[in-house]
Amino acid sequence: MSATLAQLTAGAESAGGAAEFWVFVVAGAVALGSAIAMVALRHAVHAALMLVVNLFAIAVLYAVMEAQFLAVIQLIVYAGAIMVLFLFVLMLLGVAREQPVTAGGHAVHTAASLGLGAVLFVGLFAAVAVPFIGPASVCGAAGQGDGLACAGLSAVDSNVTEVGLSLFTDFVWPFEVTSALLVIAAIGAVVLGRRVEQPGDLIDRGGQARPALPDAHPPAGEPSRGHAPDAAGGGAVGAAAPAAGDDEEVGR
Repeated sequence: MSATLAQLTAGAESAGGAAEFWVFVVAGAVALGSAIAMVALRHAVHAALMLVVNLFAIAVLYAVMEAQFLAVIQLIVYAGAIMVLFLFVLMLLGVAREQPVTAGGHAVHTAASLGLGAVLFVGLFAAVAVPFIGPASVCGAAGQGDGLACAGLSAVDSNVTEVGLSLFTDFVWPFEVTSALLVIAAIGAVVLGRRVEQPGDLIDRGGQARPALPDAHPPAGEPSRGHAPDAAGGGAVGAAAPAAGDDEEVGR
């Protein structure tokens, strides 16, 4: 009986592990695809919606890796409050059409983006992957194959407590830098989402001649513009000038 229960337990654990693996694969694919779509789309609202999908997929990844606190915070803070702020700003600016990418400075922007992306990738790789690879890693020979947990990956009683302690002790400066990056991202969303008039919509009034306005107080001896001359040199000031047809009638 005990052997049967052990076999059923082992089968359930293996099936659960396979299910977690496929959930992780699907969520990772959704996160990667939505991230690429967010960068590739030109419509600001569509890109923001792809970012929401990306944040939900990352929350699923957190939940699969048994980081339930981070998954909930991901949904409440990022997919909830921050994305509502972004969408509110975009809707307030009235972004309803695609904005073409300007040609000026395109090469400089591309080079800067690739350089900053490479620096970010190297930094993340050094912070995440390096401690867990190589013979001198925290998961070296002493922690592999003997059922012992690797250093730094030991189970803790409270995920919330460990996250709070790590956030405000070892990672306080990255936390502050992330706060600044969020502000920069909000400003960038405002800049990218603003309505830019097309060259055909703009009217250059600098070269247009202003229409002549009648003088309110003309100089002495000079009739005001738009009025007929007086009798000595025209009629009463303020009389309307005769039209061309009236001159012909007088001549007849």
